Amino acid sequence: MTAAHPSLAAGRWFELSLVEQMAHVGSEIERTISWRGRNEKNSATAFDRGLELLDLTLADPRRRRQLRELARLREALADHFVFENSYGSTDESWRRYFHAFTYAAALRRGR
Repeated sequence: MTAAHPSLAAGRWFELSLVEQMAHVGSEIERTISWRGRNEKNSATAFDRGLELLDLTLADPRRRRQLRELARLREALADHFVFENSYGSTDESWRRYFHAFTYAAALRRGR
């Protein structure tokens, strides 16, 4: 499978902070939500890219202490977007969750 984010997969991802990594994942999840119901192919592609970034985060050696939480996040995202949503999450709850990372990343950049 070809990486959707080749420069990030080549190692640049591991230079980002956890907040920046999660903000990027959140951008793809936001695209997933935005496309849902309008263009399922685009929605699925965005979701795949989001999982790819989350998998890169899981592979980051600096994230060993967060592995359980990150793996649970991946499970909950798959539950919501692919399976039966047994955790009862909503699109809005995912937007709020990832917005915190996007906001924190923007603050770090000085915006």
